[in-house]
Amino acid sequence: MSPTTPELRWLAFDTSTDVLSLAVARGDRVWIQTLPGGAQSSSGLIPAVLSMLAEADMPLASVTAIVFGRGPGSFTGLRTACAVAQGLAFGADVPVLPVDTLLAVAEEARWQRVQGGAADADLSVLALLDARMDEVYSAAYQWSAAGQSWQGVSALQVSAPENVQSSASVLAGNVFEAYGPRLNMPGERCVALPTAAALLRLAPALWAQGLAVPAEQAMPLYIRDKVANTTAEREAMKAQAAAAKAASNP
Repeated sequence: MSPTTPELRWLAFDTSTDVLSLAVARGDRVWIQTLPGGAQSSSGLIPAVLSMLAEADMPLASVTAIVFGRGPGSFTGLRTACAVAQGLAFGADVPVLPVDTLLAVAEEARWQRVQGGAADADLSVLALLDARMDEVYSAAYQWSAAGQSWQGVSALQVSAPENVQSSASVLAGNVFEAYGPRLNMPGERCVALPTAAALLRLAPALWAQGLAVPAEQAMPLYIRDKVANTTAEREAMKAQAAAAKAASNP
């Protein structure tokens, strides 16, 4: 890093599954934490974020961007992530960097392979997350080892497990225990979640592509028919965003 190049700092979190995943990066140093998610995310996320930032001696206002999993995933989890990202970003006057959770699953699967000793070679991954209601979310991605980049090769979709089709060499996600026998595809199976560590690895390239947005654009990605929140849900999101803003700007 040259003297004139600012140090990249990231706060990342994902609450789209039953796991609450958080990470902070300051240059090459990374702090990672995994906590129970689900209903506990709404009350536990802000205190955990502030604690990690303090441990890293990194004021929230100094982060390059707040990176979060925007979906698809649990409706409640996505609303929590968006509300907290929005409130923290407003309070600290920093941008947000939304990331597709299925892309994060693909990246986590790639990283697991590399950490396990596999060569960092071109790789095709079908990312799958449990959508409940007897369905799965899915999307296919291609990793270019030469370009060190991901390319989406199929649209995000939600369907019954037996209706998913792909020729990807790796199937990755959290669906195998519940739906494994119904996935009628060959390929290596890798249990993977959209971790905050995966979000951190994706963040620099997405930032360089100009995909960071202002706080008010921290919105969830739904791919089911439900496209609007109820009045109660909107009020809950506002309350969470206000609490996050107050926490980031005491």
